[in-house]
Amino acid sequence: MASLPIPSAQALAHSAQLQSLIQQHIQQQGGWIDFATFMHMALYTPNLGYYSGGAKKFGIGGDFVTAPEISPLFTRALARQVAQVIVLTQGDILELGAGTGKLAADLLQELEQLDALPSQYCILEVSDYLRQIQRDNLQNWLPDALFGRLVWLDALPTQWRGMILGNEVLDAIPVHIVGKQQGVLVERGVIWQDGFAWQDRPLTSGPMLEAVIALNLPDAYLTEIAPAATGLMLSLSERLQHGVICMLDYGFGASEYYHPQRNTGTLMCHYQHYAHSDPLIHVGLQDITAHVNFTAMAEAAHTQQLSVMGYVNQANFLINSGILQLLEQVSPEQMAVYAPMVSAVQKLLSPAEMGELFKVVLFGRGMNVPLLGAIQGDKRHML
Repeated sequence: MASLPIPSAQALAHSAQLQSLIQQHIQQQGGWIDFATFMHMALYTPNLGYYSGGAKKFGIGGDFVTAPEISPLFTRALARQVAQVIVLTQGDILELGAGTGKLAADLLQELEQLDALPSQYCILEVSDYLRQIQRDNLQNWLPDALFGRLVWLDALPTQWRGMILGNEVLDAIPVHIVGKQQGVLVERGVIWQDGFAWQDRPLTSGPMLEAVIALNLPDAYLTEIAPAATGLMLSLSERLQHGVICMLDYGFGASEYYHPQRNTGTLMCHYQHYAHSDPLIHVGLQDITAHVNFTAMAEAAHTQQLSVMGYVNQANFLINSGILQLLEQVSPEQMAVYAPMVSAVQKLLSPAEMGELFKVVLFGRGMNVPLLGAIQGDKRHML
């Protein structure tokens, strides 16, 4: 990790507070906690966790850049898929974890142009810190008439009609690390030993053991299981009365996720635009993510009688939704505008960048027409 930037003294002091809290929790739990607990505390401890502390997360000065911040054309293309659903359902939009609010701002403005505005744009945000950032940004970015359609929620609504959107939400939900080591099925957790360290414990009973047995893992193998992400998908699916759940994230179907060669799992950390794989350092200062098992999400939706209406890579979704036509509206003669826009679209579409790794999965209820974003390149057979 020598190549990572060195945190400031203030950041290190912030991290030390959170480290102390987690250390106490480990002691209270008998010296060991599962990784999902560690990840949850590292990301979401009030005022100290990565998403609930005060450091800049998104964009050039943060730790990573999300698609809505790479180019407004991302959201303008997405808006065409959202508009189709809003017009068919006469429903509203629920965004999970709205980041800086950039997606909401661009989406509302584009939907106004498309004459497909919902009466409400609801945001479910678990971080008080990010909620305040969103309010401030959106008040600056939107005219009063559009800002007035925004509603921040403290919990999922009991029922929903319209569009539910999650852009890079599932990857930040805490995961359990499990595997097979020397023929024994184990769960990998965290201990304190002059610093955080890994320790494996044999799985002897319970739902986690059953889930790992079902994976039929080879030896010397580690991976992740995300019961909390499955739980969220169940809750969303149960509440959707008429409309579409659209999740955009990086991940794979189960056969690729648990491929024998993917023997160290998918855990990734992001710190000041450096990607690495050690979640036990810079606690509270870095993002911790795992790739999404889209098969597990589809199975959860299926138990609530939702249809999988599309599973496409990001490139196909954006092309289906008209991003190239939107790019054509910019004149190549305006080189100062056109060149960066082409470069940004290339990043969104290129298989070597975000085009292939990022997927879009669409679940629907009561939708009797094909969805625009999945008309070509559908990969449902890979779920």
